[in-house]
Amino acid sequence: MSAYEVNFDGLVGPTHNYAGLSYGNVASTNNKNVVANPKLAALQGLEKMKALADMGFKQGILPPQERPCIATLRQLGFGGTDQQVIEQASKQAPRLLANASSASSMWVANAATVSPSADTADGKVHFTPANLNNKLHRSIEHQQTGRALAAIFTDPAFFAHHPALPMHESLGDEGAANHNRFSHHHGAKGVELFVYGQHYFSDEPKPTQFPARHSLEASQAIARLHGLSPDNSVFLQQNPDVIDQGVFHNDVIAVSNGSVFFHHQDAFYQQEAVFDELRHKLATLECEFQPIEVPRDQVSVSDAVQTYLFNSQLLTKADGKMMLVVPSEAHEHQGVWRYLQELVATSGVINEVKVFDLRESMRNGGGPACLRLRVALQQRELDAVNPNALMNDRQYQQLVGWVNKHYRDRLSEHDLADPALLVECRTALDELTQIMQLGSIYPFQRI
Repeated sequence: MSAYEVNFDGLVGPTHNYAGLSYGNVASTNNKNVVANPKLAALQGLEKMKALADMGFKQGILPPQERPCIATLRQLGFGGTDQQVIEQASKQAPRLLANASSASSMWVANAATVSPSADTADGKVHFTPANLNNKLHRSIEHQQTGRALAAIFTDPAFFAHHPALPMHESLGDEGAANHNRFSHHHGAKGVELFVYGQHYFSDEPKPTQFPARHSLEASQAIARLHGLSPDNSVFLQQNPDVIDQGVFHNDVIAVSNGSVFFHHQDAFYQQEAVFDELRHKLATLECEFQPIEVPRDQVSVSDAVQTYLFNSQLLTKADGKMMLVVPSEAHEHQGVWRYLQELVATSGVINEVKVFDLRESMRNGGGPACLRLRVALQQRELDAVNPNALMNDRQYQQLVGWVNKHYRDRLSEHDLADPALLVECRTALDELTQIMQLGSIYPFQRI
């Protein structure tokens, strides 16, 4: 039976802004207080989704979350009407309002970890929303993420949904941004590679400047929840030094597809031993591990972080060759683009590079890979997915019209205090649930 990798991209929300909330994410910090354009951000994301769908890749859509998150602000002691809650927060604790207003759920690589049915003990696709407990603005996402995933992957005969891990730093989980899967093809049994920033209950090296957001303990818990065996799960630590250089997730320094692992020379700690383990486990599945290592003397870690070379999508084309989807920043950097041209000419595996303008997302620290959650599905599982969450010509036109109708083209942190923004967001999301046939996934009442 046929199987596919479906990339579900996050639809950028109406409150997209640059509040500089993500310490350790260099772009997010550097662009704090820059005026954002939510409409352009959403349209750029939709354009990428549609272009990939037109190339024949399976493409899905994940909805944004309600922001400002009034429930969070009420938890923090602000009361009265919803508008009064926003007014109080804006005057008394504007940074809390900024956290409650973030559109960070657009980066759905952090939404969850997904294990396909070929890998799991019960033969179902497993989803676990990430707790994202290292950042306040992201730690409030997981319940809504779970509701959205359950509204798209509804059939319990095919899909298993787990709650997020407990909210403690020892179980810090950043989702699929730190998860890779290797297999002969998308429907075959594979080996899942969990990349972590720190082994919390140990004395192993840890970064000293920026936080290690993802723990080994969280990765091991996800593997257990998803019914993976020791034969098809591997754990690898990020290099603490590159975390301190702004590599806050594995997908800033590496990307996988099929049997290929495209990664930087300095990405990992004790790399060779783990790569040997990957080779051995994949060989038992008649799959040859193919690492492509980018030398530091051709692309520095700083260049990788600046251009998001590795925060790319590596996609298998109909002819079996692979295409690398990169942001325009990689094309504009002379050294990185020279390397990519050499790669295409010599690798024999990656023979095409596709460039997309995602500047609105990039300025907040998210490139092509941040915007998508990979879900490997058998044909029968794809048939069970909510069809309104899949990209096609009709859905693209509807969503472009929806964005143009509801989104502002200018938003600063100061604008988050405008109570009209909440009404605009709720009105937009209410209409979106009808376009995507999601049901009542949002906690607010229908307008």
